[in-house]
Amino acid sequence: MRRFYVFLIFGLLPSLLIAQNPIDKSHLNIDTTGQKDLIDIVGTLFKSQSRPISLDEKKKIYFSFLPLSTSIPGGGTALVTSTTAGIYLGDRKTTYLSTISFTPYFNLKGRYGLPVRSSIWLSNNSWNIQGDTRLLVYPQYTWSLGGGQPESYKLLVNYNYVRFYQSALKRITPYFFVGAGFDLDYYLDVETSTTNPLINFSKYKFGTLNDKSFSSSGPTVNLLYDTRKNSLNPFPGLYANAIYRYNTTVTGSNNNWQSLYVDFRKYVALTDKGPKNILAFWSYYWSTLNSGAPYLNLPAIGMDPYQRSGRGIEQNRFRGKRLVYFESEYRRDLTENGLLGFVLFANINSASQPRSNRFVYWNPAGGTGLRLKFNKKSDTNICMDYGVSRGYSSCTLSLGEAF
Repeated sequence: MRRFYVFLIFGLLPSLLIAQNPIDKSHLNIDTTGQKDLIDIVGTLFKSQSRPISLDEKKKIYFSFLPLSTSIPGGGTALVTSTTAGIYLGDRKTTYLSTISFTPYFNLKGRYGLPVRSSIWLSNNSWNIQGDTRLLVYPQYTWSLGGGQPESYKLLVNYNYVRFYQSALKRITPYFFVGAGFDLDYYLDVETSTTNPLINFSKYKFGTLNDKSFSSSGPTVNLLYDTRKNSLNPFPGLYANAIYRYNTTVTGSNNNWQSLYVDFRKYVALTDKGPKNILAFWSYYWSTLNSGAPYLNLPAIGMDPYQRSGRGIEQNRFRGKRLVYFESEYRRDLTENGLLGFVLFANINSASQPRSNRFVYWNPAGGTGLRLKFNKKSDTNICMDYGVSRGYSSCTLSLGEAF
C-alpha cells in the first residue's frame, strides 16, 4: 500500500499545480541557435553546412522519419515506419505547430496497420482540425474486465478494425476551443484463437459473440484548453481536453451508449535558462456512461486516443467500464546543444471492477528513457523508453514525447 500511495501522490500533482506558474508566453518564440540534431550530425559527416533557423524563415514543413522492428501480439515481429510532419500554417509567432503522423506496420503473416493522425492549426489558431483514421488487421490479448487477473489469464482475440474520427474546434479565447465531431469504430469478424468465445471469457454480453462484426458511431462534443506551442515536445504550459461521445443507432451504431474522456496535462519548467529541465504531469479519466458499449470499445490501458499511456504495461492489460490514469515524467537535456537527453517516468492506473464498478486494483509502472534530437526545427525527438511493471517489461521507440 505504501508503494501505491507514492505513485498516487506523484500522479495527482497536476491538480496541485494548475494554480501555480502563470503561463509564460515567451515559449511561443523558439530559437534554435546553437542547437544540434541528428540532421546536423549527418550533414557534418557529408560535409554539409547547416544554418540556424529564424522566426521569419519561409520554410514551414519539417519531416522526421524512423524505421524500426517490433514484436506484435500473437507472436512474431513487424516492420514499423514512423513518419511525422510538423507544419506551420501561419505566422509561427501566433500559430501552433500542426502535426501529421503516419505509422504503417506489416509482417509476413498478414498483420498490418495503416494509422494516420493529425492535428491541424489554422492561421492564428483560429481553428483546430483533428483527425484519426486507422485500418488495422492484428490480434490483441485481453485479460477480461477489471484487475487482479494473473498474467497467464489471457485470451488472444483476432479482428479487423476501421476507425474514423474527425472533429473541428473553433477558438473562443486565445487558448480555449469549442467544437464538434464524429467518431466511428468498426470491428469486423471478432473471434478468439481458441474454442473459448469471448463472451464466456469476459462475462460481458456486448460485442463478444464469435465471428460477428460490431460498430459504434455518433457525434462528439469537444472542449479544449491548450497553451502548448508544440505537441511533439511540449514547453511549459497547460493542456485540458474533454470529449463527450453519443453513439446512436441512427448513425449506424449497434447500440445506444455514451462515453466521456477527460484529459489533463501540466508542464513545469524547473529552470528559466539553459538545458531543458522540465516536470510533466498527465492524468485522464475515461468512462462509459451507460450500458451497451462493445467490449473492444471499453476503456483500456494503452488505448487512449494516442495510445501512449501505460508505458511498462502491456496494451489492454486492464480494461473496464471506467479507467483512471496518472503519470509523471522528469525531462532533462544531457547536452547544452539539446542533442541528447533523458527522462524518468512513473505511472499508475486502475480499471473499474465489472460488478461493483469500483477502483480496487491499482497498477503501477515506471522506467527511464533516452532522447536524441532528430529535427531541432520541429523539436522532434527520437524517444527510446524502457518501462517495467509487475511481471512485464517493454522497450518502445517512437518519434515525439509520450505526452
